[in-house]
Amino acid sequence: WDVGHQAYAHKIITGRRDAFIHNREFGGISGFPKMSESEYDAFGVGHASTSVSAALGYAVAAERLGKNYKSIAVIGDGSLTGGLAFEGLNNAGGLKSDMLVILNDNQIAIDQCIGGLHNTLIKITTNQNYNRLKDDVWKVLGATGLRRRVQKFVKDTKRVIIKNSDVCSFFDSLGFRYFGPIDGNDIGQMVLILTRLKDIKGPKLLHVVTTKGKGYKPAEDNPTIWHAPGMYNATTGETIKQDNSCSRYQDVFGSTLTRLARENDKIVGITPAMLSGSGLNIMKAEMPERVFDVGIAEGHAVTFSAGLAAGGLLPFCSIYSSFMQRAYDNVIHDVAAQNLKVIFCLDRAGVVGEDGLTHHGLYDLAAFRPVPNLAIASPRNEIELCNLLYSATLPEYPAIIIRYPRGRGIGMNWKDAPFSKIQLGKAELLKDASKPDIAVLSIGPIANKCSEAIEMAEKEGINVIHYDMKFLKPIDIEALHNATAKTKILITVEDGTTMGGLHGAVAEYIADNCLDCCVKAFGIGDVFPTQGSREQLFELYSYNVIDIYKAIKTYAKK
Repeated sequence: WDVGHQAYAHKIITGRRDAFIHNREFGGISGFPKMSESEYDAFGVGHASTSVSAALGYAVAAERLGKNYKSIAVIGDGSLTGGLAFEGLNNAGGLKSDMLVILNDNQIAIDQCIGGLHNTLIKITTNQNYNRLKDDVWKVLGATGLRRRVQKFVKDTKRVIIKNSDVCSFFDSLGFRYFGPIDGNDIGQMVLILTRLKDIKGPKLLHVVTTKGKGYKPAEDNPTIWHAPGMYNATTGETIKQDNSCSRYQDVFGSTLTRLARENDKIVGITPAMLSGSGLNIMKAEMPERVFDVGIAEGHAVTFSAGLAAGGLLPFCSIYSSFMQRAYDNVIHDVAAQNLKVIFCLDRAGVVGEDGLTHHGLYDLAAFRPVPNLAIASPRNEIELCNLLYSATLPEYPAIIIRYPRGRGIGMNWKDAPFSKIQLGKAELLKDASKPDIAVLSIGPIANKCSEAIEMAEKEGINVIHYDMKFLKPIDIEALHNATAKTKILITVEDGTTMGGLHGAVAEYIADNCLDCCVKAFGIGDVFPTQGSREQLFELYSYNVIDIYKAIKTYAKK
């Protein structure tokens, strides 16, 4: 299964029907296929375009080990925009391995490509007797000029009958036998064709055309909104209203970038297939020619942005943090190594919630900190996000990663606030003390939880100094010097991996300067976090308000 959203029905009929009520919940089943969850989940997934490569691996393993199973990849037309899918198709066609790729296409109207003669052709070409006869004919003709002429005539005739012959030719050129398109919502026809395809050897591609949200009218009428609708009334289709008193970070980003773009015609927006999720749809609505949705192609998005920067534009490249992992080399090779100014806006940073393991944005701080010519920052709230986006456009700022979480801010009035420059690499002292018992160093919105914890500790007579570091790189050496000069006990708090992020930077500073200090890390350790709400995960991994308070209280006494 590619991405895995299509696997819900598969989960229900493979022993998880009763558990499905807790799908994507804390302690429940995953929203994606997961090998550790069920023997029927052949391969774990969450990111796009992996299915063909994984299925090819299964097919080759079956051939090598003499196992008798069928390897099938189910991939949507959206995932087929990803380059990894084409790498898999190219390799599979060359190896001639026995596998089937089912292309689930819900972008093309059925009446444009489904007809009686066409359906008859599909039934003929998948018929066992037809395929045996065809193989026998090719054997009799041998490697002769007559065989080549007959084969060309058959292919040309097939392409005349199949209306979308360009699609057929394309997959044929990759070494796949192409079948389709057929009506994927016609269960009887699907069963017939799939049964027949089981007996046809080699790489095959079945093109099925489906209606997204088939059977539920609200979803059929508005497939974009219903891709991830949240809570809703199943009878009426109405969305169940949730607390929206605080703005979502993606909306703060989209609105602020639009505001900046009105004043700077060099600003452009880039996103890999996350136009609405990133908030760039706001800018797209006002200035469509300056926003580029490049499809599921994170590496291309980054290198395209590098080209835009080299050409004199100011690109804001918005990518989910977990998806940015796919473009790591592009950031180093195409942006940083050439010292090109691209502003990377990493949404869904930190624990992401119910999407779970594959979507947590935990590694950006640690992964990009060693890369030269690249700054890294994380705002504490909505206004800081606005000001960081503004400041990043200033000449003194290099290429930068600005990371912010999924969800809502703290309710600040950011829409009417004037822009204010944030000094590059400067931390903010949120709480000072002349003789602190302990220092807390945080980065990003988690600083707000730290402030609550510090307030609780102060009521018990504990003196705390608290820095919102704001920048992981360049890190504020003056702030680190001040903190370590005042106290020998420090706590770092970050919504991400503690291995190489803020904790790593602070520990390195202490080691490099041979300081007699102790630093305790709070964040995600050497583990893949499960799914659950952000608050549930903060509690599970011990960096919610209470845990930070307890740590301050415990370590301040040592």
